[in-house]
Amino acid sequence: MQLHPTSLALGKLGDDAYRFVDWLAAAGQSWWQMLPLGPPDRAGSPYKSRSAFAAWRGLLGNPSAAVSEDEIAELREREAFWIGNWERVAGGRRAVADQVRFAREWSALRAYATSAGVGLIGDVPIYVAPASADHLAWPELFRSGEVAGAPPDAYSDRGQLWGNPLYDWPALQRRGYAWWTERLRRTFALFDVTRIDHFRGFVAYWAVPEGAADARGGRWRRGPGSAVFDAAARSLGSLPVIAEDLGVITEPVTRLRQSLGFPGMVVMQFGFDPDDPHGPHRLENHEQGSVVYTGTHDHDTLRGWWEGLPDPVRAAAAQQISSAGVEEREPWWSLIRLAFSSRARLAMIQAQDVLGLGSEARMNIPGRATGSWRWRMAPGALTDQHARRLRAATEEAGRLGSG
Repeated sequence: MQLHPTSLALGKLGDDAYRFVDWLAAAGQSWWQMLPLGPPDRAGSPYKSRSAFAAWRGLLGNPSAAVSEDEIAELREREAFWIGNWERVAGGRRAVADQVRFAREWSALRAYATSAGVGLIGDVPIYVAPASADHLAWPELFRSGEVAGAPPDAYSDRGQLWGNPLYDWPALQRRGYAWWTERLRRTFALFDVTRIDHFRGFVAYWAVPEGAADARGGRWRRGPGSAVFDAAARSLGSLPVIAEDLGVITEPVTRLRQSLGFPGMVVMQFGFDPDDPHGPHRLENHEQGSVVYTGTHDHDTLRGWWEGLPDPVRAAAAQQISSAGVEEREPWWSLIRLAFSSRARLAMIQAQDVLGLGSEARMNIPGRATGSWRWRMAPGALTDQHARRLRAATEEAGRLGSG
């Protein structure tokens, strides 16, 4: 199940997080997927964090817990690659102490989740934020004159202007891609698996002139391909990665993902277009090695999506639900069960959909500068009844113990 810690009732680690692990285990769920854990930007987005390595102080269940000098020294040694840079930009010793507190709380939560049979899935944004600790500490690794974005498409005739600094891939290559290796090392020290956001950017990325009003004037530039992951694998071994390969995906992107052995993503909300019978998101076209999502943090909830559907798409979805024999009283539960029927190796749902919440519970609306990243569950919202119902659906689909 996908749920960021900020969406727990108290919005942080601590008792809430442990109770959620207990609920997941009772519901027969094997994975807890989160968004990036770094300090978010002013709008609350964890995808434009002040650091690609540091955890956010706001997640701490006990932000005033005592920290010893020995603990600080041990963390400085273990995280020597990045902690000094973070200390300089984030407040000196207190910033380091907060990372000690996070490591303490996180390691206890992860051990508890492991003992309950629940693995943790993280999320790595491909880019860092402008003027972040990473951008300031390693300016030689980034290009100047262009910023990140996405080209115009069916959803936006102006494209998407993200504004993140772009990597100078030749500069990273000359350094053996060490920065990316250390970033993945940090990620796998925290999570069992991670999703890599905007995976297609490793094949080709959209570069927009700095200062442009929108992304229309950008152009494609070639990415590093497998070299980043090959370098990381030499140091770290096997890379348990889910490749976020949504959007307009070309054959070279698919070849790269497959050559690396990374599962890709399919999204149920994209799978009912009557005019796209060969689309990868249609249930019958799912790859066995992929991960199926009912929706992601960038999509509407299942209820909000269903209630806003055009009649032809709703009819196509209803027909597929009926054919699969997974009709429920509520359409969102039918769609959960339909996702569970996929041949994909893992099925990922969102807490909002188990609760049957509408668009008011949506996590993010891409392109909107404010109002996102704020959804939080009501205390006790996920009940024993929800757990029994989800466990029954999981068991009926033969996914108990695997997702």
